[in-house]
Amino acid sequence: MIKKVEICGVNTSKLPVLSNEEKEELLIRIKQGDRKARETFINGNLKLVLSVIRKFNNRGENVDDLFQVGCVGLMKAIDNFDLSQNVLFSTYAVPMIIGEIRRHLRDNNPIRVSRSLRDIAYKALQAKEALTNQLNREPTIEEISKSLGIEKEEITTALDAIQEPVSLYEPTYNDGVDSLYLMDQIKDPKNNDENWTEDIAISESLKKLNDRERLIIKKRFFDGKTQMEVADEIGISQAQVSRLEKEALRHMRKHI
Repeated sequence: MIKKVEICGVNTSKLPVLSNEEKEELLIRIKQGDRKARETFINGNLKLVLSVIRKFNNRGENVDDLFQVGCVGLMKAIDNFDLSQNVLFSTYAVPMIIGEIRRHLRDNNPIRVSRSLRDIAYKALQAKEALTNQLNREPTIEEISKSLGIEKEEITTALDAIQEPVSLYEPTYNDGVDSLYLMDQIKDPKNNDENWTEDIAISESLKKLNDRERLIIKKRFFDGKTQMEVADEIGISQAQVSRLEKEALRHMRKHI
């Protein structure tokens, strides 16, 4: 997705890059109301927006939409940047661009969250950032609650509500050969011997496996254990359990 050369009509392979000296000069002119300098500065920082939206490559979002939202964050950063602070513009702008994109993703989440809950969540996030700067550590829910005058249960519910859903096929580990997914670490209490042995074909296919494969299949699908639990019990890595499980299921499918 991010490998597109043209995004929102912009040829990303030809985006200009400004030197630090050029940025400083343009920022001074921007603060003086120079609209042309502002346009030049925006064009000279579009590569920064492009680098930020790469972080959201696996969200399934339209890259053109993310780029436009990122540009909004860039413009907000330009308008709010304080030249008197000894901070690089990119250091200030990146969190602003990320924040704008995250707000867009939350507001366009397929799971609808009420406006009141979203408002509480945004206030809590702002309070968290302010308290972190003030306390030089991450504040507790109780401290955020006291700061906003809102019950901590409401804050917790609101923050949970704006969390993005995680796919069961979200990779949690990759050893360069196989990936382990979230679903591999979840138990299903309905998977037991009765469910499997009702089908004679499956019972017969189990007999075609070697002892280790049969043990892994039994523990995974008869006993409902996670791959990590199986790995700990038989003394091999989770990645090895994953490979053996896939191989065993492939053998079983041949005989069903």
